[in-house]
Amino acid sequence: MVDKLVPNDPRVQSKTATIRGKTYHYLLAEPSTSPPVDTVILLHGFPDLSFGWRYQVPALLALNLRVIIPDNLGYGGTDAPVEVEPYSLKSLSDDIAGLIAHVCGTGVSVIVGGHDWGAGLAWRLALWHPKIVRAIFNACVPYFPPREQYTPLKVIIGAGKLQNFKYQLQFQGTDVEKEIQGKEKIRQFLNAIFGGKAPDGSYGFTTDDGVVFDKIAELQQTPLVTPEELDYYTEQIARNGIHGPLNWYRTGEISYKEEIALLKKGLPGLRFNIPALFVAASKDGALPPAMAQGMDEHFDRLTKVEIDASHWVLWQGAEEFNQHLTNWLQQAVLKPGKPAL
Repeated sequence: MVDKLVPNDPRVQSKTATIRGKTYHYLLAEPSTSPPVDTVILLHGFPDLSFGWRYQVPALLALNLRVIIPDNLGYGGTDAPVEVEPYSLKSLSDDIAGLIAHVCGTGVSVIVGGHDWGAGLAWRLALWHPKIVRAIFNACVPYFPPREQYTPLKVIIGAGKLQNFKYQLQFQGTDVEKEIQGKEKIRQFLNAIFGGKAPDGSYGFTTDDGVVFDKIAELQQTPLVTPEELDYYTEQIARNGIHGPLNWYRTGEISYKEEIALLKKGLPGLRFNIPALFVAASKDGALPPAMAQGMDEHFDRLTKVEIDASHWVLWQGAEEFNQHLTNWLQQAVLKPGKPAL
C-alpha cells in the first residue's frame, strides 16, 4: 500500500503567504534529514487541493526533497478573486514565482510538478519564468505552445474538433455554480467529478455532458477517495465555493493575448532544454494520451510514460506514478554532490 498524507498530517506544515496582494495557503514538507537536496513545488488541478498530492509527498520526502504544495488560486485556504483576470496563466505563473521566492529566496530554481490545470500552469511557469524552473514533470495535460490566433472553444467544438472538451462549455457558463451551492451539493459534485457512479453504473459526470445535476444525489461513494477525504475536500472547497475554480476555464482569450509576448520571443524561448517528464493516463476521457502527440519537438530532454489509470492517476495509479517519478528524478534531475538549497 502506498503511503499517503491524511488531512492535517504532522509531516507537513500549514502556512500562508501574501503574494502579489493575495493570500496563498500552502503546505510545506521538510525532509527529516537536513538540509534538503532540492525543492519541488506541486500544482494541483480542478477541482482539487494541495491535498491532491497526498500520495506523492511521502515519496518525495524519502528522496530528501523539500516539498511546497499550494492551494491554487480559488481553492481552499487561498484567496478566490471574483474577477477572471487573476486566473490567467501569466498572472498565476507570477503568483507561483512569488511563492517560490517567498519560501526559497529570490533567484532559486526548483523542480515543478503539475496535474490537470496545475500541469497547464507548470508549463506556462517554465515559459514566463524559465530561470526558476530547473526540471518539470506533469500529468495528463501535455504541453501546447502559445497559439498564433484565438478561436473560442465553442467554435472549435462546433466544428467537430476537441469533442473531449465539451464539458468545458458547461464549466465556462454559470449553470454549475448556480446549481452547486452549499456543502451537500459540493460534496455530491466532487463525488461525481471523482468518478462516483449511480446504481445503474452510469456516471454523474461525463466529458460529453459535464455534471449531470439530476443524478449526482444518487451516486455511490467514489472508490478513489475515502469518505473522510471527501469530507475534507468538501470543507475546503466550500470555503470559497466553486466560482473561483471555474474561472480557470474562462481565461482562454486573456491568456492568448498575454502570450503574444512569448510568441514574439520565438525560439529558444519556447523550447524546453531542461529535464521533463510527461505522464499520460490511458483512461483519461478528457485528456487522452493521443493529445501528447507532437509535443516531443519542443523538448531536448523529454521522458514520456503512460499509466493504465483514469484522469485521477495521482491516486488511482499512485504506486506506478511514484515509481516513474522517483526513477526520473534520480536519473535525470538529482545529481550526486549537488549543493543543498
